[in-house]
Amino acid sequence: MTQKCEMKLLGSTGSVFVTRVKFVLKLKSIDYEYIEEDLCNKSELLLKSNPTFQQVPVLFHATEQPMIESLAIIEYLDEIQPNVHPLLPSNPSERVQCRILAYTFDTLFYRWIKEFVVTQDKERREELKKLIIRGSVMLEEAFVKLSKGKPFFGGDDIGYLDIVVGAFLGWLKLCERIFGLYVIEEERTPRLTQWGKSMWSREVTRSIIPSHEIHMEFRNMLKKLACASST
Repeated sequence: MTQKCEMKLLGSTGSVFVTRVKFVLKLKSIDYEYIEEDLCNKSELLLKSNPTFQQVPVLFHATEQPMIESLAIIEYLDEIQPNVHPLLPSNPSERVQCRILAYTFDTLFYRWIKEFVVTQDKERREELKKLIIRGSVMLEEAFVKLSKGKPFFGGDDIGYLDIVVGAFLGWLKLCERIFGLYVIEEERTPRLTQWGKSMWSREVTRSIIPSHEIHMEFRNMLKKLACASST
């Protein structure tokens, strides 16, 4: 008799936040059941498990309460499997810096990228382009400081911030293909450029980051939801 997975992940494949959780589950070799959510027609499971925000990912683990928010989920996974590919640095000050950068990245960078790929306003897109480029320079500076000359934010191997930022690599390629916006670029962000190559060289990245076609479908869905909310 097949044993049921104790862990279930409710998500939408094109979501960078869901990608983050999948990244950690793969690195830590945790078995789980994946449930695909239609964000245009939200399920009863999503509405009950995350009634306030009605967003993915949602993680279910045995008898625990449903867990939401990708940053909280990946820290939970790191805590229950601390000896398998630890993500956060052992130094408390460095852990705080990682969390601050992750929060800043989601609060600013994610919102800029999301609006950039869905807006139809060319003038606003140009404003966002400037913000994103400025943000990439700040991210380059943070990488230089935190990586300490190593190939990853986490040092010699993929860590917490590599997952937080790396989940966006597919979206950054989308920006390149559709809009010609190179967020990570050799002349402006040389260290991040090398970091990106190091990330893509890992099998876990290639297996977890969704395809260009999936990102396009997700972008179209976001545009649809944006139009619906504005009417």
